[in-house]
Amino acid sequence: MHAEPSSELRLRDLPAASAATPTGEVANVGVAVRAANATPATWSRFRYPQSLYKYIALLGSLAFLAWSIEYLGIDLERLPGLLGRMGEMLARRYVPPNVGHVINAEYWHTVVETLQMSYFATVIGLATAVPLAWFAAWNVTPSRRFLHKPARLIIMACRSVHEMIWTIILVMVLGFGMLPGALALTLYCIGFAGKLFSESIEAIRPGQVEAIRATGANQLQVFVYAVLPQVRVAWTGISIYSWDVCFRAATVVGFFGAGGMGWYLRESVQRVASKDVAAILLSIIIVVILSELLSAWLRKHIARAVA
Repeated sequence: MHAEPSSELRLRDLPAASAATPTGEVANVGVAVRAANATPATWSRFRYPQSLYKYIALLGSLAFLAWSIEYLGIDLERLPGLLGRMGEMLARRYVPPNVGHVINAEYWHTVVETLQMSYFATVIGLATAVPLAWFAAWNVTPSRRFLHKPARLIIMACRSVHEMIWTIILVMVLGFGMLPGALALTLYCIGFAGKLFSESIEAIRPGQVEAIRATGANQLQVFVYAVLPQVRVAWTGISIYSWDVCFRAATVVGFFGAGGMGWYLRESVQRVASKDVAAILLSIIIVVILSELLSAWLRKHIARAVA
């Protein structure tokens, strides 16, 4: 048995062996050997001043956190016993829940109203968010001067105001009922889905867009044939998640006069019926868990179908 010659010996013997080969093959072999023996890229730590900036930012964040705790007067010594005191209070006032309070036709009617309100808000909100997201996406907007900024402004305005604040304002304008709650959730859905839709559009690959534009297609055709095929899977997941979020918000907006389960909860709170409140909260948790499981199942199967 004989030892296999090392890479250095093979490299040293290369010129002698290559004398009998054509010039093109010698060049190719030389390039291959240099590529095989090239030193791989290695990881290196950030050096000054990057490391200095990083530590300054970290220390600044910690100092701001300490100052906020001191300024707000947060007593950290009370936190260790918080869970114990909360458990004692819940056991004394809210246990056992009055399950009979939620096992009646009237309450389940409010559950159906909450589902209807969230579904209406999701459908109308998504239908409005799609064109707004198209106009707000910088890379494919039909007009960066006249449509991009107004669309961004509308999405930001809908996102900036919490759905509870929208509900209070709309209840003051329209009165009590399901309509202000549905409109408040619609505005919330426009801001939530519009932002995610526009960001997914801005993350697409530009090759398909340029190819469709090269055929002479107009802006709408570019959006339908180049943008939608790239974002349909992401948009499907975002749409289902938007309904999930709207349903969870719909269980609470009724507390401010928008009907549904929240209105039933407000009535019990005003009567100081703690065990009735516990039963309603327990039912809301169960319904939200079921909606979460349903939305996860839908995201999985619909994304697989449209992929």
